Amino acid sequence: MNIKDVIISDTIKYVGVNDYDIELFESQYMLEEGMAYNSYLILDEKVAVCDSVDKIAVDRWLDNLESELDGRTPDFLIVHHLEPDHSFGIQAFADKYENAKVIVSASALRMLPQFCDIDAARVEAVKENDTLSLGAHELTFIMAPMVHWPEVMVSYDSKDKVLFSADAFGKFGTIDADEGWSCEARRYYFNIVGKYGKQVQALLAKASKLDIETICPLHGPVLTETIPEVVKLYDTWSKYEPEDRGVFIACASIHGNTLGAAEKMKEILEAKGCPRVAMADLCREDMAECVEDGFRHSVLLCMASSYDAGVFAPMADYLHHLKTKTFQNRTVALVENTSWAPSAIKTMKAEFEGMANINVLDKTVSIKTRLTEANIKELEELADEIIKNV
Repeated sequence: MNIKDVIISDTIKYVGVNDYDIELFESQYMLEEGMAYNSYLILDEKVAVCDSVDKIAVDRWLDNLESELDGRTPDFLIVHHLEPDHSFGIQAFADKYENAKVIVSASALRMLPQFCDIDAARVEAVKENDTLSLGAHELTFIMAPMVHWPEVMVSYDSKDKVLFSADAFGKFGTIDADEGWSCEARRYYFNIVGKYGKQVQALLAKASKLDIETICPLHGPVLTETIPEVVKLYDTWSKYEPEDRGVFIACASIHGNTLGAAEKMKEILEAKGCPRVAMADLCREDMAECVEDGFRHSVLLCMASSYDAGVFAPMADYLHHLKTKTFQNRTVALVENTSWAPSAIKTMKAEFEGMANINVLDKTVSIKTRLTEANIKELEELADEIIKNV
């Protein structure tokens, strides 16, 4: 992709880098469509660069920047977020453009020495509603702590009505990935930002007072026409409300019997008219996507084997991820499989009791190795209870 294909305005240029080869983001999130490390250049009486890029992209970023500068020299590097995938280029930028100032939040000022070595005289800290005039463009800085690091800020350009949103409204995938926004943005949000719903709500409240025509995030595409839809989804997600009325079946099966029961339960729920039923095998499918689906649906059905007087490890891992990301405000149903000592339901229930506002259904099903006709009847009864809560 040619970076000139990304159009923001006559004076705001895209200078980021697409990484088409990366397979894991943050060494844990699987990528099928690569990753974008976004950076933006504002050309005015003074020149500002918004954010740098990850280690693997620094050389390409500096080349993109030099090409768009066309002989000019940056006056400022604005650092909205210090996480390494956005800060690794700060040192190279400071070394190349020795007269440029680095603009950070007060929290970032304290953290900056952890990431690079820059003369303190070149660094300027800004606070809420401080402004930076570049000429026709004036940037207003808005603090966004814990979205999703403590030092995060965003900035708003009043001339072109652009919000430089840091990691907010970002997604997995390159900027030119041939896919819709919501699916990979949802997986990105719940796994990376999702723990901090209260802080996202605070940022949305601030953003609602701005006339925003373009959102420039640090990952994923530049957003324009879809902004109302995107903001609505962020509002739903950050309130920990289900996006869809339906059931997500999370299954952890050792020898396949529990998986067979999960497939049968999906069939039962669909036959009873459940508006949406999704299912995943926790042993084989992307954990981050399973976390996403747990948050997406109004009811979570966990079906797992008993194991070592607890629950089979993939389910234990899944529940740990949900708890870490502040899973709440859902109905949960539980099914276990056991050959001699049932322990999965007890273990799973204890985990959900440590989460906020979780309604664990009293009706449960305990299968003894193989699914029987009696079990199927129990699953039918459980399905009725689930549908009441969808």
